[in-house]
Amino acid sequence: MKTNQHDFSRRDVLAGAGAAAVAITRGHGLAHAATRSTAKLFLTEAGTGKNVMLLHGWTCDSHDWSWQLPLFESKYRVVAADLRGHGRSEVMPSGGYMPDDYVADIEALISTKYPSQKFIIIGHSMGGQIAARLAAKRPDLVSAVVSVDGSLGFSSDAAQLFGKTEHDLKVADPGLVVPALFQLVYDPTTDAGLKCWHARRVQGMPPHVVRESFGPLFFGADQVGVGEASAKFCRSLTVPFYHLCRDPAQADRMRPWFSHSKSKVDVWFHTGHWIMQDRRDDLNAAVTAWIDAL
Repeated sequence: MKTNQHDFSRRDVLAGAGAAAVAITRGHGLAHAATRSTAKLFLTEAGTGKNVMLLHGWTCDSHDWSWQLPLFESKYRVVAADLRGHGRSEVMPSGGYMPDDYVADIEALISTKYPSQKFIIIGHSMGGQIAARLAAKRPDLVSAVVSVDGSLGFSSDAAQLFGKTEHDLKVADPGLVVPALFQLVYDPTTDAGLKCWHARRVQGMPPHVVRESFGPLFFGADQVGVGEASAKFCRSLTVPFYHLCRDPAQADRMRPWFSHSKSKVDVWFHTGHWIMQDRRDDLNAAVTAWIDAL
């Protein structure tokens, strides 16, 4: 297994125009994009076959895929990366944790280290949204997306909970706020040791990374996680898309959004948010079967 870190320069900047108030907001975004640099990412690479990249979720790291790596690496060429500010990857300064920052890192990684190649990207939670955003921006780099309870397709009811979490993150200790949120998304069967691991990992992260990464997934002019904005975004995707979620209503809502004939949305029961840990063998079988049928 190879391990490495890479430093890349971002080649794209955000574009924006509109009403005066919006223009002011986007003007700040453009200035930020112009000075934004990509992060040094820790990753592992192993195996041969189809290119597969694994992206973890918010406050997590690539160890989350430990129950997938042995099988996946026996079938595919697998790259498992830690996102900026997470795991062993570079911690960037405050202001560098918008979704586009995360997308830029993965875009630069594939373009620079794997030129002229495409990846099937499997993303959990925030990683699912990052994978989808990259597929929308650079379909020449992404051949398909697997979203494991990815941050897409949420209702206004969920947005209320996310809004409270965003507020609490600003005024309280993220090491307490995040585990409290996670308690709401576990299954009764979720192993207590996994819960402890998730909580302790957050407590070891820089607070600004935790605070700044969450809100933009669901709020702001460029959010694609909630409501009609999420629907419009998903309808724009052209690559095969496999979304696994735990809410039947969410699944029913999202099924018409994906146009590719090989796309699908499945509901998973008896599992918490970390489907790949709670139902590891079932997920491994389902995802590899879908990938092999592409």
